[in-house]
Amino acid sequence: MFNHEKKDIFFDLDHTIWDFDKNAEESLHELYFKYKFDHLFNQESSTRFIETYTVNNHRLWGLYHHGKISKPELRKARFADTFTELGVDPELFPEEFELEYLAICPKKTNLFPHAHETLAYLADRYNLHLISNGFKEACETKLEKSNLSKYFKHIFISEVIGVNKPDPRIFEFAMTTAQARAQQSLMIGDNLDADIRGAVNVGMDAIFFNPNVIEKPDDVSHMVIDLKELQSIL
Repeated sequence: MFNHEKKDIFFDLDHTIWDFDKNAEESLHELYFKYKFDHLFNQESSTRFIETYTVNNHRLWGLYHHGKISKPELRKARFADTFTELGVDPELFPEEFELEYLAICPKKTNLFPHAHETLAYLADRYNLHLISNGFKEACETKLEKSNLSKYFKHIFISEVIGVNKPDPRIFEFAMTTAQARAQQSLMIGDNLDADIRGAVNVGMDAIFFNPNVIEKPDDVSHMVIDLKELQSIL
């Protein structure tokens, strides 16, 4: 399948191992009613609020990946833009909601199916590492609460390193630190730009994790829909 035998596998965290959208949905649903957003938005269900937030959050993370917005700007805009789209003055957004969301969400432990099983299988055969564009405190909490740290020899967090995927410097830093060679390395992630093309641009092979089964772009060589497929491939 690959041109060279692999020794080091680099994983993304959010949307690849840790089910960001599901964990966010649970957290936002709880807080929606705690902060009486059902009255504020005149919506008994939290569905529209969560769907609007999710779209905004994904868009803003895309901008953050490329350094176009800062961490504080991302965190402020994702809720402000959601309020605006739903016809409510963003000045009415309670700061405590954001703080509680940041405290609750990373402690959620919903992972994609077969995550532990697959990581355990791969950790017996390869050197596993993690490269995340997430924020330091949140990443560390997710890894601890979901019992994921044990699988990885190195954990690279963009906020700590100072550059985000797809910047080649974060991949090069990770490979240098892990004493890995690009031809013997593999990146696995859900983000076509940050994970897949970012890795390919530094000479690594990459596997696109595609649980939503979107159409595979022509420039993507390898794809899985379920993490368990990796046990057959690797």
